Amino acid sequence: MDKIEQLKEMMKVSGAHLEGHFRLSSGLHSGNYMQCARLLAIPEYAAFAGELLADKLRGLKPDFVTAPAIGGLIIGHEVARALNIPFLFCERDDKREMKIRRFEFPLNSSAIVVEDVITTGGSTMEVGKVLQDNGVVWSGTGVIVNRSGGKHVLPHQPASLWDVNFEVWQPESCPLCAKEMPIVKPGSK
Repeated sequence: MDKIEQLKEMMKVSGAHLEGHFRLSSGLHSGNYMQCARLLAIPEYAAFAGELLADKLRGLKPDFVTAPAIGGLIIGHEVARALNIPFLFCERDDKREMKIRRFEFPLNSSAIVVEDVITTGGSTMEVGKVLQDNGVVWSGTGVIVNRSGGKHVLPHQPASLWDVNFEVWQPESCPLCAKEMPIVKPGSK
C-alpha cells in the first residue's frame, strides 16, 4: 500500500472520513464527511501526515510555517517539525479578523501556510494576506485534504495529500433522503 493509501486508511480508522448521510453546515446533504481533527488526534497519524506534506513543500525552502487556528494548528506544527523550522500561527481577534498575535514574523522571510482541509480556501487566504501585509513572502500552501474542486480563492494551487470532490445535494433532491437513510449533522458549528 502506498503512503497516500495508508493516509486514506488512517482517515477511515480514525473517523476522520465518514460515509453515510450528512447534513453539512451549508445545509446541503452529502454521503461523505471529513473531520481531520479526528486524524490529527492520533499523534502517530498526525506525524505521518505532517511528514508527507513536508515532503511536498520542502522544495519551497520556507523560513517558517504558519497556519490558521484552530484547524491548521496540529498539522502546521507537524509540517514545521518535519522541516525543522519554526511554526507561528494566526488567530482571529475579537472582531473576527485573522491576526498574528503571539509572535513576530522574521524580517525578509518566506513562509508556507498549512491547513487541514480547504473547501474555498478562505481562512488560508486570510493567513496569506497577514503574511503579505507583514512583508513575508507567501511561497505556497499545503493541505491534508483539498475539497475545493479547483474552485478555491488562493493565488496558487495548494499542495495536497488528497484531492476530493464529494457530491453534495440540495435536501429536496438528495438520493439518500429518497432512500430514507437517517441523516446526521456532524461538525464544529
